[in-house]
Amino acid sequence: MIGLFLKSLLGALAVLIIALLSRSKSFYIAGLVPLFPTFALIAHAIVAQERGMADLRTTALFGLWSLIPYAIYLLAVFWLSTRLTLWPTLLLATLGWLIAAGILLFAWMHFQPTP
Repeated sequence: MIGLFLKSLLGALAVLIIALLSRSKSFYIAGLVPLFPTFALIAHAIVAQERGMADLRTTALFGLWSLIPYAIYLLAVFWLSTRLTLWPTLLLATLGWLIAAGILLFAWMHFQPTP
């Protein structure tokens, strides 16, 4: 239970840092904070402890492939932000992420060789 509390504190700390940075002269750094591997560290520790190092490597490889949906999201935000208001931009970018993530999951489940 304490472990879960500490993990939630990490997430809250990340949100606080993003909020503070977004108000600073270096507001663009707020876009770097979500890429700090807070949740990846937690996920990797749990996977390695519960499933072993081979599954940790598989998780890391899938994490590399998961950068594609995130890149699609960022490209959509960049492109749509000059054409639409905030909420349609974020909604369509999120939809792009969901579609790309769905394709990634489908491809991974059907084409990833099982160990």
